[in-house]
Amino acid sequence: MFIFYFFALIQSYFAYKSLRGGIDYLNYFKKEISKPKSSYQPFISIIIPCRGIDKDLEKNLEKLFLQNYPNYELIFVVDDEKDEALSVIKKVVENQSKDTKIVIAGKAFESGQKVHNLRKAILEVSDKSEVFVFVDSDARPAKNWLKNLVTPLEDSEIGCTTGYRWFIQKSFSFSTHLRSVWNASIASALGKNMDGNFCWGGSTAIRRETFEKLNIREKWKGTLSDDFALSNALKEVKMPIYFVPQCLTATVENCNFRELIEFTTRQMKITRVYSPNHFLISIIGSVLFVFTFWTGMLLLFFLSGIYFWITLAFVLLVFILGVGKAWIRLNAVKLVLKEYEKELRKQFLPQILLWTISPVLFLYNDIAALFSRKITWRGIRYNLKSANKTIIEKADG
Repeated sequence: MFIFYFFALIQSYFAYKSLRGGIDYLNYFKKEISKPKSSYQPFISIIIPCRGIDKDLEKNLEKLFLQNYPNYELIFVVDDEKDEALSVIKKVVENQSKDTKIVIAGKAFESGQKVHNLRKAILEVSDKSEVFVFVDSDARPAKNWLKNLVTPLEDSEIGCTTGYRWFIQKSFSFSTHLRSVWNASIASALGKNMDGNFCWGGSTAIRRETFEKLNIREKWKGTLSDDFALSNALKEVKMPIYFVPQCLTATVENCNFRELIEFTTRQMKITRVYSPNHFLISIIGSVLFVFTFWTGMLLLFFLSGIYFWITLAFVLLVFILGVGKAWIRLNAVKLVLKEYEKELRKQFLPQILLWTISPVLFLYNDIAALFSRKITWRGIRYNLKSANKTIIEKADG
């Protein structure tokens, strides 16, 4: 019991630190939102890699043409002319006045298909482009997303800017809400500490001169994760990564349990290969929480006297601190995803309850990542040999 209480004390401390982090997260959102608007408006190339039909793909792509920003081009890239996404892209592009290009990248052989597509698309950007922006096809950016994402790059010392995803449910689903809670814990790891931030490939901007100076296109060669590779390259030269809260971007879709497991496990397998330190922290954190909190819950059925009350106090303390963190984080998100206010209200109970289950899911993901580096992503099976070596084992079509 004393060993259990020792680790329970450590978990309580981490729960307190997590709550403090949630408060800092909310304050950071408020500070960034209140900053004065900038007149910095360079010409931008937005690159959108697509493969297959995302749920509501047409709605997502339409948002890119409705940005409150004057000077940009859109470059859509697919690997095959037979890709189903191509017909949707052409439909959306039709009758649009923005400069638009469609690139057929061909099949990848030595890197992830998304990375291969990005490397091809970079070669097609306009000569007048000063900033590159990368966005995923399942993201649905708000109208001021582009302006907010690019503004901090007025400071040439900033390495890149990034947003992150927030999953929005289309209807109630346990798996969908658990995925949102699982993902929320990663989203709230971003903030004012630019040295500790990381890029998210679904919403990232970088100056062209920085991209070319760091030779990112070549550093992408052989990789699967464009965002981790970019993050690592920026950290090597100590260029900060600026998280823009207003660029927290909605991904509006439901998922079933199989898709939940596939997505979360894939993320942790990629993390193991590209960011071993983050992977180690994930293992330690999930083991500690599962061992202390859920063991404590179980012990309540068998203990009596002083040990019962001490254990109950620990369980309640950790639960209350965790609920506080989840509630504060959700309030921060509501500040920027205002058009999804109704959906976010429905996330209240899942966010303040399911955070107790997400560490169990993290633990499963971490264990799976320890035993395998193979993933299936958009119909392609990869073997992640190392951060710079990706083997394509099987591709559909």
